Amino acid sequence: MKALIISADLFEDSELKIPYQYLQESGVSVDIASLNKGTICGKHGWCVDTTVTLNEVDPKKYDILILPGGKAPSRLRKEPKVLQVVRHFFEQNKLVAAICHGPQILISAGLLKGRIATGYKSIAKELKDAGAVYRDEEVVVDRNLITSRQPSDLNAFMKAIRESLNKETN
Repeated sequence: MKALIISADLFEDSELKIPYQYLQESGVSVDIASLNKGTICGKHGWCVDTTVTLNEVDPKKYDILILPGGKAPSRLRKEPKVLQVVRHFFEQNKLVAAICHGPQILISAGLLKGRIATGYKSIAKELKDAGAVYRDEEVVVDRNLITSRQPSDLNAFMKAIRESLNKETN
C-alpha cells in the first residue's frame, strides 16, 4: 500500500504530521508531494522534507490521498496538476481524506457535487456552493471520501482512515 500527501508551506502542522506518522508506523509507504523538492514548514514550525514534486506524481502508484489543511490548500487548489491528481483518485474510487481547508482542493477540482462532506467552518458556504451536502460533524465518510473539520477532530479523522484502510487490506 502506498499513500500520497499533497501539501505546501503553511499547512496545519498536526493535520500533516499525525496522518504521516500513523501511515509510516502502519507500514504504509508515504510520499509527500509539493510544488518543489525540499522542505515545507507548517504554520506552527513543524517542517518535513518532500519526497516528490507535484510534476513527478503518478497517481496510479498510490492507494490513498491525504489533503491536510492550513493555508496550503488555497495555493494548491490553483495548480492544474493537483486537480488532475485528485480527479484521478475519485475516478478510480481510491480513498481520499481531506481535513480543515483540504476540501477546498476538491471544490476546485469540481468533485463535491452531491457528496456529503465537512470542512473548517469558514469554508462551509463554499462547500455548499460547490454542491456538497455539508455536515457540521467531526468526521464525515461518504464512500471513498473522508472529511474532517479541524485539528481537534483528528482522532475521529484517523479512526475513519484506519477503518477504511482495514477494509481495503481485508
